[in-house]
Amino acid sequence: MKKPIYLDYNATTPHDPEVIEVMRPFFEEEFGNPSSSHYYGSKPKQAVAMAREQVAALLNCQPQEIIFTSGGTESNNFAIIGCAEALRHRGQHIITSQIEHPAVIEVCRFLEIAGFVITYLPVDEFGRVNTAEVETAIQSETILISIMHANNEVGTIEPIEEIAAMAKKHDIVVHTDAAQSVGKIPVDVAQLGVDLLSIAGHKLYAPKGVGALFIRQGLGPTKLMHGAGQEMGVRPGTENVMEIAGLGKACEIARRDLEKNRLHMQAMRDRLYEGLKKECEPVKLNGDLQKCLPNTLSISFRNLEANKILDEIAATVAASAGAACHSDTVEVSAVLEAMNVPLEWAQGTLRLTTGRMTTAADIQKAIQVISSAVKHLR
Repeated sequence: MKKPIYLDYNATTPHDPEVIEVMRPFFEEEFGNPSSSHYYGSKPKQAVAMAREQVAALLNCQPQEIIFTSGGTESNNFAIIGCAEALRHRGQHIITSQIEHPAVIEVCRFLEIAGFVITYLPVDEFGRVNTAEVETAIQSETILISIMHANNEVGTIEPIEEIAAMAKKHDIVVHTDAAQSVGKIPVDVAQLGVDLLSIAGHKLYAPKGVGALFIRQGLGPTKLMHGAGQEMGVRPGTENVMEIAGLGKACEIARRDLEKNRLHMQAMRDRLYEGLKKECEPVKLNGDLQKCLPNTLSISFRNLEANKILDEIAATVAASAGAACHSDTVEVSAVLEAMNVPLEWAQGTLRLTTGRMTTAADIQKAIQVISSAVKHLR
């Protein structure tokens, strides 16, 4: 049976063949503990050091500013809770947005229980945070601002550089969740001006279960776990050498092929949008294709239910819904709700995301299948 066309790259990515090759020795023979001083620890230790340099090179920071984690969720938890606890003596106010990933929103909800005050900023119709509203939200008690670099559902790129510059004037720490942007657009921590930045390996053609956190030198978030002295003493636990090596290679590839991959993903995304727009009018684009991840298309079909479209196309196209439709209710995503997308449009929203492996033939077939399903349901 032929597999469906994969258009869900923002959910997860396949492993890059080069990544698999780099990981293979640590699965097959190089089993040593990188903390061991003998022969068996040597190559694993070198692999972790190499990966740290590769991640740092992609982000334009120092290797010692990179901490390896189990993924984007842990990186976000470490960044936000760690900074909140470390800076609590200065204040208990944190600013974030209404469209953050649950790995940020739920962390903030937890901190509210612990006594912190959280401001959840609104966004405009494109899903973009207004920098003026960020500045208005700043209080004398504000210690941290956490705004994602690019949204996982609609792809909108947030004005992180401007927010970080503003925060610096007030001596406020800035964190950004860059899980979706790394490898798709340039992510330079020096240019962005952020203090902490989260990465998830599986969004980057590396394995699930590995990630990284950039922590600007001099910043000391309180560690979440306690144990031995791995990862410069701030993230204990024997390193996941195989996957760390894979993440490092994925970052090297992302840096090497960034522009080529960006242009390809954007060309495939734009071809998909133009085809669906032509075949399925009326449609609604959610987000802003000019200031958006090159691979992300959030598109709505009025008065249809996304789950029913996905059911119709399941054998041929794999994609995600922007709303969960049940027998008597429709649960619209928090992102579409924050963007004030009308219910009759929001309930019929698909998130279609292209990747390095997407071909023109894939796109042509997807247009045909999705448009046929939409017409049938109408």
